[in-house]
Amino acid sequence: MKSQMPPVGSSVVALLIALVVTASADAQQKPATEDDFYRITTLPIPKGVVLEAGGLELLPSGQLAASSRRGDIYLVDNPFSEPAAMKFTRYAQGLHEVLGLAWRDGWLYATQRCEVTRMKDIDNDGRADLFETVNSDWGITGDYHEYAFGSKFDARGDLWVVLCLTGSFNSNIEYRGWCLRIKPDGTSVPTCSGLRSPGGIGMNHLGDMFYTDNQGPWNGTSKLQHLMPGKFVGHPGGNRWYDITNALGKRPADPKSGSRMMVEAKRIPELLPPAIYFPYKKMGQSASGIACDTTDGKFGVFKDQLFVGDQTHSTVMRVDLEKVQGRYQGACFPFRGGFGSGSLGLLLSKTGSMFVSGTNRGWGSRGNKPFSLQRLDWTGKTPFEVLTMRLRPDGFRLQFTEPVDPATAARIDSYQLQTYTYIYQASYGSPEVDHTKPTIKEARVAADRRHVDLVIDGLAVGHIHELHLPGIRSAKNTPLLHQQAYYTLNYLTK
Repeated sequence: MKSQMPPVGSSVVALLIALVVTASADAQQKPATEDDFYRITTLPIPKGVVLEAGGLELLPSGQLAASSRRGDIYLVDNPFSEPAAMKFTRYAQGLHEVLGLAWRDGWLYATQRCEVTRMKDIDNDGRADLFETVNSDWGITGDYHEYAFGSKFDARGDLWVVLCLTGSFNSNIEYRGWCLRIKPDGTSVPTCSGLRSPGGIGMNHLGDMFYTDNQGPWNGTSKLQHLMPGKFVGHPGGNRWYDITNALGKRPADPKSGSRMMVEAKRIPELLPPAIYFPYKKMGQSASGIACDTTDGKFGVFKDQLFVGDQTHSTVMRVDLEKVQGRYQGACFPFRGGFGSGSLGLLLSKTGSMFVSGTNRGWGSRGNKPFSLQRLDWTGKTPFEVLTMRLRPDGFRLQFTEPVDPATAARIDSYQLQTYTYIYQASYGSPEVDHTKPTIKEARVAADRRHVDLVIDGLAVGHIHELHLPGIRSAKNTPLLHQQAYYTLNYLTK
């Protein structure tokens, strides 16, 4: 007896249904990537233009200004559009390694290696015609390392300039290794000493100024440092210039090489410890530009947090700060990688687009392009992340961007914690030292399922607390997009 075959049409339908179900299951199992949440658009730098951009600014015209390490400034028309609609025009040339741009009252201010200059287009032909020196109260020697980074204007109308040392160790001419504030009348005010090799400068949402400094002598690893007027921030190489100013008071005592930062901070009242250490190679190797999310949700859920570039890793990192005993400290997290060159300048627009400029000249970078200019836009999807990591008397309170699965979040083995610090020394950099392994005694999940309190025995002052969260799942059963957090603990809550 012949068996009856099902109609061909029903077989095809069944096969199609099976394929759809399989594809749907594969889609659900596919892990999320950074690109699902924040997408990179590459701006079309014209052929022949070497745009190793260090400074970025948005002009009232809607154009993006980008300054080159080669001394040019270009304007980009339609920077928020698709690349085909963008146009680059050279606005100025012949400047000296511009690493800061700021706009005020019809003038574009440029922080050059040797001075702050302002310029404007008088005849409206799209090129600057009038150039004026605003301030040149610091020196240059020709050493490759003597960069100068400039901020945006603060609430008082001051522009802050952070000055690299001569080489890694010395300050061979005035104010190298210092921060100066340039007042609206063009005069300068020495503001902080102890800088080594700044990579960027920017404000938080409260208007407090921060800069990034890089691993080297007296810097065990890269850091984010609050620029509190009158403070010494770590490298004594430029302290000779206390002899020519009384703006900061007496010269602080020199730190003892081979000590630890918090030991020396107790001994030297003027010494302000870093707000954030970026663990070397784990987070990056060359911290750079700074941007603050004041977009009111247009860039996602990271309101008031800081974003910091890393030139070597071609990334943007994320920072959540808090004040403990009147000093900033907090946690850093991975955020976005994959930029075309070494991330240097960051600019976050009010509309929620982050511009990232890149260069790899001198140090190289994971991004293999010699230079790049790119835009980062939020897709509207929220990644499952640790939003904040805040210190408590008995441990840390974690806040998540989405509700957690309470079963995995309450398990102690979902978390891994260790601590370490760096040697505060005159020689270059430092390995991780003084490792400890605190005990996580309990993980308490809040009723809102967005907060977890980790009860910890063994918090260590002066240490980075490196937390991994491999076992955590969201209420939707997804893992964290980034499973690492690094908290710099300088002071304990009282």
